Amino acid sequence: MAGYLARRILGALLVMWAVATLVFFMMRAVPGDPLAAMLFDSGDPAAAEDLRKALGMDVPLVEQYARWLFQLVQGNFGTSIYGSQVPVRQLLAEALPRTLSIAGLSFVVACALAIPAGIVAAMRKNSPADNALTLVAFLGLSMPDFWFAILLIIVFAANLQWLPAIGYTPLSEGFWPWLSHLLMPALAAGTTFSAIIARMIRSSMIEVLKTDYMRTARSKGLLTWRILVVHALPNALIPVVTVMGIALALMLAGTVVVENVFAIKGLGRTLIEGILNRDYPVVQGAILAVSAIFIGSNLVVDVLYTVIDPRIRYA
Repeated sequence: MAGYLARRILGALLVMWAVATLVFFMMRAVPGDPLAAMLFDSGDPAAAEDLRKALGMDVPLVEQYARWLFQLVQGNFGTSIYGSQVPVRQLLAEALPRTLSIAGLSFVVACALAIPAGIVAAMRKNSPADNALTLVAFLGLSMPDFWFAILLIIVFAANLQWLPAIGYTPLSEGFWPWLSHLLMPALAAGTTFSAIIARMIRSSMIEVLKTDYMRTARSKGLLTWRILVVHALPNALIPVVTVMGIALALMLAGTVVVENVFAIKGLGRTLIEGILNRDYPVVQGAILAVSAIFIGSNLVVDVLYTVIDPRIRYA
């Protein structure tokens, strides 16, 4: 396992380097000059040249890449070239906890809805309960995040006034203020993925419930909950964990929609603003963070396989 983890970490670093390199050169291949936006198209060549030198953009592209890569190895993501020129590391440190909070709570909501629904649908295959849960799952898959988010705002913020409509409060300022600002974003982001996970749990549980050892467990007179929780669910989790890992990565990297609806400046919104402003360091840093999230999620899923099923070993 140690050798496998070492190889995976090395491969992850290579993938992140390849992604960062592609983003570096592709951003600079897009037509347009970010300095023009920074100078509000003043047309002052001297000011543009001074700013280009100050930002290190007056040297050949290969030299810019080498400088950036050297700084990256040292943990320096550079400085934003737009607005107040804040260090990218500071922007990511502010945005990442917000995205992690939304995605983490969304994942909890998705699992809390999906696991019971999937088990009930598998146990009541082709019954009215199964058909109803299947219909709800398809509705969840069909609802756009932004539409459901706006609906939640209308009901719980505008009409009932139970929850704040926009903004984010750090956990350090209190659990309820933090949670109250995240409940609606988490519901909006987690509902779609709960439908996907529920369908996967249903399919996997149906296959497991057909096996010989499950019939043996029932013939021994074991309680239904024990058969489901102790025997069936662990053996049905291998494909489900794969889907959960992908869903968590997508939640972490794809919260930009709910972040915009609820005016929360997380990682996705920071990335979009960087792209619109052609802010090279911000885009590169944000995409590196997204790449790390996806790669880390895949690695965690692979390790969880061995925890769920001890028969799985990596050479």
